[in-house]
Amino acid sequence: MIKNHLKIAWRNLLKNKAYTSINIAGLTTGFAASLLIFLVVSYELSYDKFQKNYNNIYRIVTTATNNDGSEQFNPGIPGAALGAIKTDFPQFEKVTAVNAAYGSQVIVLGNNPNTDLSSTKKFIENTGIVFAQPEFFQIFNAHWLEGDAQTLGEPGNIVLDKQTAIKYFGDWKNAAGKLLKLDNTVLLKVGGIIEDAPRNTDFPLKLFISHETLKQYGGKYGYYNDWNTLSSNYQLYALLPSTVNPAGIQSQMKNFVKKQEGAESRRMYKLQPLKDMHFNYRFGTLGDHSTSKTILWTLSLIGVLIILMASINFINLSTAQAVGRSREVGIRKVLGSTRKQLVAQVMGETFLLVSFSVLLGLLVARLSMPYLSHVASVPASISLLTPASITFLAIALILVTLLSGIYPALVVSGFTPVLALKSKINAASVGGISLRRILVITQFSISQVLIIGTIVAVSQMNYVRNADLGFVKESVFVVPVYSDSALMARMKPMKAELLKNPDIVGVSIASDVPSSDNNWASNFYFDNSGKDVDFPSFLKYADEDYFKTFGLQFLVGKGFSAADTMREVVVNETMMRKLHITDPQKIIGKTIRIGGGRWLPIVGVVKDFKTNSLREDIKPLTIASSQKNYYTAGIKIRTADMARTTAYVQKLWQSVYPEYAYEGHFMDDTIQRFYEQENQLSLLYKIFAGIAIFISCLGLYGLVSYMAVQKTKEVGIRKVLGASIGNIVVMFSKEFTMLISIAFVIAIPVAWYLMNGWLQNFVYRIHMGVGVFLLAIAASLLIAWITVGYRAVKTALTNPVKSLRTE
Repeated sequence: MIKNHLKIAWRNLLKNKAYTSINIAGLTTGFAASLLIFLVVSYELSYDKFQKNYNNIYRIVTTATNNDGSEQFNPGIPGAALGAIKTDFPQFEKVTAVNAAYGSQVIVLGNNPNTDLSSTKKFIENTGIVFAQPEFFQIFNAHWLEGDAQTLGEPGNIVLDKQTAIKYFGDWKNAAGKLLKLDNTVLLKVGGIIEDAPRNTDFPLKLFISHETLKQYGGKYGYYNDWNTLSSNYQLYALLPSTVNPAGIQSQMKNFVKKQEGAESRRMYKLQPLKDMHFNYRFGTLGDHSTSKTILWTLSLIGVLIILMASINFINLSTAQAVGRSREVGIRKVLGSTRKQLVAQVMGETFLLVSFSVLLGLLVARLSMPYLSHVASVPASISLLTPASITFLAIALILVTLLSGIYPALVVSGFTPVLALKSKINAASVGGISLRRILVITQFSISQVLIIGTIVAVSQMNYVRNADLGFVKESVFVVPVYSDSALMARMKPMKAELLKNPDIVGVSIASDVPSSDNNWASNFYFDNSGKDVDFPSFLKYADEDYFKTFGLQFLVGKGFSAADTMREVVVNETMMRKLHITDPQKIIGKTIRIGGGRWLPIVGVVKDFKTNSLREDIKPLTIASSQKNYYTAGIKIRTADMARTTAYVQKLWQSVYPEYAYEGHFMDDTIQRFYEQENQLSLLYKIFAGIAIFISCLGLYGLVSYMAVQKTKEVGIRKVLGASIGNIVVMFSKEFTMLISIAFVIAIPVAWYLMNGWLQNFVYRIHMGVGVFLLAIAASLLIAWITVGYRAVKTALTNPVKSLRTE
């Protein structure tokens, strides 16, 4: 019986090739898109779930409340907090600190500590380096290939992951006991090798240097064992027994802050669960990206809606075709077929078509896999077929078969045999016209939500690219410099040599460029007051040419004079306002003291510029000279021949720092990387909006084709009576225009809610005006008219004599 049903189903599908092709195209696209979305979402949700203590690991983060009630968020904690938390919170099973280092150079010395640094292998490690304690590996997973965690209890020791050991020494088995030098200063001995971390982790760490080593070189890596300095690089992680309530620990933090920092402190330390880290932009991670559960649920919803749209096409076309099958159904019923058997027959056809679409969708997804990493933060090696993805496809197959087939099956099996045999069943008597209208409205509501989302996302990213950041970012080439005592003297001669090149407009040596992910902050005192200000000052250190090179504009005053140490300071407008000074002239000459330093005069106020990404508010900023804190050189070059100039810079740099590996980049490339995920999301919206429009157009084309067949005689009569091609097109288009307009009204509030929520991730964002929605409805109507118009014109051009002879 089943074999017979499938055979008949196959014949029926071949008999109606056009409708079968439309349904398969829509379902194949839907399955492929939803499978790829499933892979992305499931990968993001899997982050760090392999950790054995996943549910009991917490990061201790810092928040600070400003005078205006706003909050600042920092994943770091003061260096002095480690010992104090261990003492005051015995409930923690383990507490450990890590201090991340970025952009450090590692030199492979092998067995000889006196190897010539200019002739050996050098590697710039932009991420993956931390100073850590043995307790780190009692909290987080690690498979030791050589040595054990206790090696990090001694100064001068380093642990490598397998991949890094192979990169440095060719074979990880040869790495133990070998020597490395960090930043040409810190001599390290390889004490252990661990297995590489999985890709789906926020701890993709490759080099673990002992925390005792950090104590010896703290200033070089931003570590100070006090309560005043707060760096996002210095982070604390704790393991809490499952029997201890984290809310109880959190309630004790207020008293802890009062005890350690005084009742006037605006800081608060909070427990952030490991399971929250990957999904919280405010604090970030040690990995390469964070995401938002809202985005993941939105992507999941899009996947469901795309499959739903393909199912809607199937329902619409199946119910429209039901009239054509009325005689077949009538004969079957007369010959004794039951309604149950007819339902089974239609469901069999649906299952066959959906199964074929699943297989084709799997093929399309496989062909699309190489491009997936370009539109989502997933590795290129991600597997397509996993137990989870196979289960997903099986469930999708069952649900889509039921959703697409049950209503058409009930309609067809419900025909009265007498009416069916007399061909008295028409589209109106089937009762599916209202349902088809509702489904068309649903389809276009979904597609218009995605169109509006695409317009908003693209507009926001265009705004980000073209926003006035308050400084010049174009044509600024950035290279590292080194502030070690032995190398510090090379900075100024290199700068002077660079300025001799006529293609170089300006050079500034500084701690970092104007806009970066640096959040170096400190407490400070103002106007000779003995009480520190109730918000931190964010810090940038730079030479006297910083303002000219990056085009910073002064509100009042001037830049500081040339100096190697802090003599004078410049503040930004935000700092001035937060100090409750409205007249810029009144802050000139006031004094400021950073941490435990000396009092320094304020000599200028620069107009606000974006210190971080546009997701964040502008920070209250102090800029001063301090040569020991210079790490980069910003080189403003002419655009006439950039390749030649950057080649010159590289050659000069390598002659100045032969013991270092060269690495240079343009500043605007760095800024663009701030928004990598948003650009990916914008591209995803474009792709899914295109898919939604494609599926909607398939459905429209199928329905209009069916209408054209049903109205063959009517079109012929109208043409004989003088109707033009335009009249025929309008006849076919007016109903769909009305349905799309209704869909637009439904889509507006949904799209506004979703995209307004996404825009809240940016402090600086576009306004969703009426133009966005008008553009969306115009695009939807244009696409629908083209789809309907093509089939309508084709019908209108048919010879009316031929149409009237058709029975």
